[in-house]
Amino acid sequence: MSARWGRWLMGLQVIVLAMVLFAPIAWMVLSSFKPSTEITRFPPELWFTPTLENYRQLFGRTDFLENTLNSFYVTMGSTALGLLLAVPAAYAISWHRLVWPATVTLFARMAPGTLFLLPWFLMFSNVGLSGTHFALIITHSVITVPIILWTMLPHFDALPRELTESAQIDGCRAWGALWWIVLPVVVPGLVVAVILSFIFSWNYFLFALALSGISSKTAIVASFNFIGEGVTQWGTLMAAATVIALPPLVLTLLIQRKLVAGLSFGAVKG
Repeated sequence: MSARWGRWLMGLQVIVLAMVLFAPIAWMVLSSFKPSTEITRFPPELWFTPTLENYRQLFGRTDFLENTLNSFYVTMGSTALGLLLAVPAAYAISWHRLVWPATVTLFARMAPGTLFLLPWFLMFSNVGLSGTHFALIITHSVITVPIILWTMLPHFDALPRELTESAQIDGCRAWGALWWIVLPVVVPGLVVAVILSFIFSWNYFLFALALSGISSKTAIVASFNFIGEGVTQWGTLMAAATVIALPPLVLTLLIQRKLVAGLSFGAVKG
């Protein structure tokens, strides 16, 4: 009886947790197919006639498609820059058993974003890069570099030093050993680092709000145009939120197995 009650309680916990996590997402997606007049109705109606009018307004009457492409440019650029800078840094820190360089990167991640805004705004304005994709990519690297570095450190720490030393004895230089020997072994960690940096950069609002221009405005900034002082376009806003939520979700589902393997690495190691 105790085992049966335990299973019932565990199932109840799973159901409650699923409702807490997925109810807002389901409400958002369903609302994107409702007329604006029905979204704020109380109590909400579960049965309704779906419509694509919100998506027609989103992509037909606004520049949201261009804003979404801007988000892809900035996110992929900052993720690539983060990989280029953080992966060799994490490998060097792990190889030399250093602590302070990794700790220094945390200071930039933990500091409030407003601390960087004025210096960056003045710097990019003086060099003529204000409001460009390049400026956003550089600023978002403050987010991606620490995430990738700290994600990769335990994977590099777990590698036997003999693996790299053997490659060096065979004439392989440090960069060659990293590229040909080490990186293929730590692919699960790379997958986790890429997904986390993509999600954090994709959803980051502050830098894009203050440093983007008309031609580089990202989707998450553009979605706030539907919120006004007198009226809020709830249908269009829910459609925009659904579109913004899709890329990280699809990316996670496509490489789910490698993501789970990378996230569970530390627990297996321990």
